[in-house]
Amino acid sequence: MDTEHGRRANLSLPQEPSSVPALEVLAVPPQEESSGRLSKSASSPPQYTWLTVLKKEQEFLGVTQILIGMICLCFGTVVCSVLDISHIEGDIFSSFKAGYPFWGAIFFSISGMLSILSERRNATYLARGSLGANTASSIAGATGITILIVNLKKSSAYIHIHSCQKYFGTEKCFMASFSAEMVVMMLFLTILGLGSALSLTIYGAGEELKGNKVPDDRVYEELNIYSAIYSELED
Repeated sequence: MDTEHGRRANLSLPQEPSSVPALEVLAVPPQEESSGRLSKSASSPPQYTWLTVLKKEQEFLGVTQILIGMICLCFGTVVCSVLDISHIEGDIFSSFKAGYPFWGAIFFSISGMLSILSERRNATYLARGSLGANTASSIAGATGITILIVNLKKSSAYIHIHSCQKYFGTEKCFMASFSAEMVVMMLFLTILGLGSALSLTIYGAGEELKGNKVPDDRVYEELNIYSAIYSELED
């Protein structure tokens, strides 16, 4: 009996803390873990693609198109108001007779203005209008380049046939040389306008495809719903 009382007394005594510190396992709440992942993803540098670069330069490309249209319009107005191109032989002003400096300027100006408005207001109808206008400007620019190259070939052939390099003082040779210089400048501007229109067309098409793309979370959610419905039907 004494031994049992002694054992009970020993058990009832408070135990002294051990000198070895116990290791505590700290459980990280799921919210803190997810916030840590978000902070890591936020601290990672952004990925630059062609769409992000074109988005930053959208207004600049629009202004470039407007300037190109205004310069081509000025060239066409000066040539058609000063010279009587309908009575000049050799079709050295064929691009001006086709009216490219005027309708090309209209296409580039409209697409440039819509691109600027789409970048500033960020509206869906403006983005789609800018995409359509830049597509039309791309087609008009490619057509204009073809017309200008044909005009430049005719002017060069006229200069070569009439030996304008030797007899530059004649009026016809002066007209042919003046036409070639104007066509070369408009050809350079048209190539720049075509590059701007194509860049904005690529950007608009990429944004349109990006907007129509279904997110991955939505796809997984729909798959889970379908699998749950299928399992209930089986039961």
